[in-house]
Amino acid sequence: MFLTALLLRNRIPGRQWIGKHRRPRAVSFQAKQNMIRRLEIEAENQYWLSTPYLSAEQEYGHAAGRRAAAFEAIKAAKMAKFPPHRFVADQLDHLNVTKKWV
Repeated sequence: MFLTALLLRNRIPGRQWIGKHRRPRAVSFQAKQNMIRRLEIEAENQYWLSTPYLSAEQEYGHAAGRRAAAFEAIKAAKMAKFPPHRFVADQLDHLNVTKKWV
């Protein structure tokens, strides 16, 4: 076993592209360009996120009216699905066919 390990010293055990001791992939020019492009996009996103359109004072409570209107719309939609009120007098009205005690 030790002789085999000594003779095959540079061998990658198991599957060569996965695992802890995997064969390192060669970095191509296209891979470098793609990484640079992704890093530039990330830097641009970081820039736009670091300079907000609204200040903190303007942002505070700016959507309260919109949220209140949306909540009222949700409440109205739930009330539209709610069945109308039913009264006992209407339910038992069929019993008043003949009123002999009047």
